[in-house]
Amino acid sequence: MTVLEQPGSYRPTPPPAWRPRTDPAPLLPDAEPYRVLGTEAADGLDAGLLLRLYGHLVRGRRYNAQATALTRQGRLAVYPSSTGQEACEVAAALALQEQDWLFPSYRDTLAAVARGLDPVQALTLLRGDWHTGYDPHEHRIAPLCTPLATQLPHAVGLAHAARLKGDDVVALAMVGDGGTSEGDFHEALNFAAVWRAPVVFLVQNNGFAISVPLAKQTAAPSLAHKAVGYGMPGRLVDGNDAVAVHEVLTEAVQRAREGGGPTLVEAVTYRMDAHTNADDATRYRSDAEVDTWRGHDPIALLEQELTARKLLDEATVAAEQEAAERMAADLRERMNQDPVLDPMDLFTHVYAEQTAQLREQAEMLRAELDAAAEAAPASPEGTQR
Repeated sequence: MTVLEQPGSYRPTPPPAWRPRTDPAPLLPDAEPYRVLGTEAADGLDAGLLLRLYGHLVRGRRYNAQATALTRQGRLAVYPSSTGQEACEVAAALALQEQDWLFPSYRDTLAAVARGLDPVQALTLLRGDWHTGYDPHEHRIAPLCTPLATQLPHAVGLAHAARLKGDDVVALAMVGDGGTSEGDFHEALNFAAVWRAPVVFLVQNNGFAISVPLAKQTAAPSLAHKAVGYGMPGRLVDGNDAVAVHEVLTEAVQRAREGGGPTLVEAVTYRMDAHTNADDATRYRSDAEVDTWRGHDPIALLEQELTARKLLDEATVAAEQEAAERMAADLRERMNQDPVLDPMDLFTHVYAEQTAQLREQAEMLRAELDAAAEAAPASPEGTQR
């Protein structure tokens, strides 16, 4: 028996195509989440950026509270709160330039609002109203995505297409830790890395996929470590440190814009509220755990930094809170108005050119509506009810 015929004795040298094409070491995330606030890295921070982040966080917290209240009042069918995760939401929006695209999940309405979307439009889908609630192309915000992680391949496709066309566009896709267990997550990261698409993936690791803790989702050292398997850098950041998240995302967006390819960012944060108003979080986590995270509140962390720098006084705090209350009052007033719905919208926002069957159905519906309007009794003023 020759050496080649002896079982287990042949160890060929892999051809070059089989060998790793990059050194994995630079792709690995830090062992601990990156932080800025309360560290030496905070020296020299731009005061304007700090105050801008603070204003968005305060308004974001009030927005979450108001949206939750609207759900309890029956004005929203459901609301996935991002209370406790506001630093991730705000930083994601502020890291992008006007021409860039944001791909949010269902929990990321605050990110859309921070990017400039009308709060009422951001909540339209969640009240059961028509379609998306806003024009995605106008705002460069993709539709809020309820199916887990399906927005990630869309982000890669848009970013890749923009690169082929020579457009200066970066896509930032947001997903929760539960979404990383989906096949769409794998497909999106794999394609993005192979194509070197200008896209940034932000994973908000808030501890739970509804009731399933992260330890039961993955055995990886961190979600950021998954990046090396696809050939892209992974960054691990304190998701409650607004400055750190903004810095990491800004660097990742710039890297993508310059042709460096995608980055996977894991922001370690915590969902203070239940998964949605239909969830009872007390069944799978303790009050003590929640209280521990309250001590790492993103607003409080930024307030401490601003106070230490003498950039925050009572007048500034009061002004930001008043602005937040005005936003909440406007949102409350407009959401308490019943929307005027046109049944013909069923046919308006589906196809660019309707099929013959849809045209026939639309004509039937129009005829029924006209007949109902003619049969309706007139009001004393002479108008129909």
